[in-house]
Amino acid sequence: MAYDYIVVGAGSAGCALAARLSEDAALQVLLLEAGPADSNPYIHLPVGFYRMTAGPLTWGLKTAPQRHALGREIAYAQAKVLGGGGSINAQVFTRGCPQDYDAWERAFGCAGWSFKDVLPHFIRAEDNDMLAGAWHGVGGPLGVSTPCADALTRVFVQSCQQMGMPYNADFNGPSQAGAGAYQTTVRGARRCSAATGYLRPARGRANLRVRTGVQIQRIVIEKGRAIGVEMIVAGRPVVLRAEREVLLTSGAIGSPRLMLLSGLGPADELRAAGVAVVADLPEVGRNLHDHFGIDVVYELSDSHGFDKYAKAHWKAWAGIEYAMFKKGPVASNIVEGGAFWYADRAAATPDLQFHFLVGVGVEEGVPKIGSGSGVTLNSYALRPRSRGRVTLRSADPRDLPIVDPNFLADPYDLGTSVEGVRQSREIMAQSAFAKYLRQEHFPGGGVRTRADLEQYARQYGRTSYHPVGTCRMGGDAQSVVDPQLRVRGICGLRICDSSIMPRLVSSNTNAPSIMIGEKAAELVRGRAAPRSLAAAAMQGQSALTL
Repeated sequence: MAYDYIVVGAGSAGCALAARLSEDAALQVLLLEAGPADSNPYIHLPVGFYRMTAGPLTWGLKTAPQRHALGREIAYAQAKVLGGGGSINAQVFTRGCPQDYDAWERAFGCAGWSFKDVLPHFIRAEDNDMLAGAWHGVGGPLGVSTPCADALTRVFVQSCQQMGMPYNADFNGPSQAGAGAYQTTVRGARRCSAATGYLRPARGRANLRVRTGVQIQRIVIEKGRAIGVEMIVAGRPVVLRAEREVLLTSGAIGSPRLMLLSGLGPADELRAAGVAVVADLPEVGRNLHDHFGIDVVYELSDSHGFDKYAKAHWKAWAGIEYAMFKKGPVASNIVEGGAFWYADRAAATPDLQFHFLVGVGVEEGVPKIGSGSGVTLNSYALRPRSRGRVTLRSADPRDLPIVDPNFLADPYDLGTSVEGVRQSREIMAQSAFAKYLRQEHFPGGGVRTRADLEQYARQYGRTSYHPVGTCRMGGDAQSVVDPQLRVRGICGLRICDSSIMPRLVSSNTNAPSIMIGEKAAELVRGRAAPRSLAAAAMQGQSALTL
């Protein structure tokens, strides 16, 4: 079986890439996904996020013991389902700062990836239900909406203003700093993943085939060229051939894993794992970094939040409200509000991000409050300096890889994380919250000093589901892919997902991953994406103006 392009991994980037390539009826495109179809009903309900951070739609990963986080093995949710992270995440739509992308070009030699270059792809992807103009798109595949925030979310935004932050109505606009409601990948009160927004309308095309439940063993390389991928069918290897290119979109953990299994990586490491070396690519699997989130939890004075909906009669009422009016807690992503602010006021852009959740125990590893109600405020350092790696456990494709984010290895990350917890407490201590809170439940009054906070960060910090960087893009010979996303030293192979980010963006990573899929389609097909007049008008503006 032969196709022009085989896209390996139907996550946010992969769905966008396959759908865009299949717009050309002359191309035969195959999209492969290891996980099942996105048929679980909780995927499509915005509130279903709380059921998704563990369970059968993830790979069940844990980190290697974290040396700087008390040796803990931290649950590391990575999606295993059509739509990838966009099918199980909290649906928060943020892009990061223009300076993030300008630094990709300036500091890493990624020509064509500055903000003015990637903005047209963000705009082309977007179908915003309220915003338009130079910063937003209307009519794109990805539904984006601004929810009608819950009462406690509005209180949170007021508290941030009392603390000294400005109100920000658009984190994806000219300025990121401040507090407000997050835009979400929700359309018509239903989750709009890339599988929904991009893939579903494209599934009727005769030139696009989508296969789920397909575990790829390796990329097949012949004479320095990727000619297809190998899978096991009825116990026997079967090769699917790509006449033009293999496009790897398996994410920051899956893409380096498949590269290593295919003999593409650090030669000594491959030999030690029992894998024959095809190409010595020393940086494959290196440069792993992620946002290290730390939570504070507060008990509410009454049943103001969403926790009450765990009770049968309230759950029934929520279901009725959603079915009849597409409103209420089922239509909420739970993480409605947030903020971007400064640990270091001398920083050019915010270096902290906050997520406010109208409930507790929503995510794996976050404490619950017995039978009471509560709220959670999460924070993390936006630009971590610690770097880890992804390595093989063995040459057996059935073995999960070893994932070591090396959290808190750099003192900067620890210091910024502690400041995030301190500011979280300051936000929650403002008068706007006074009548709603009973007490700080976690970490509690026993954690006071800087040493206490550092210990708390090491003991309870966790992933924020934003791993990047393991197949770094760059203009230098040591990078894994060049700015055209081509794997160095191998023809016919590109990597087109979050693993290519040379440095983590200052935000959630779903929207940037979709942008990468959009831009990859342009690079693969060798043509420029349509650009809006507004985006073209911004071409001459400086990064600081942007």
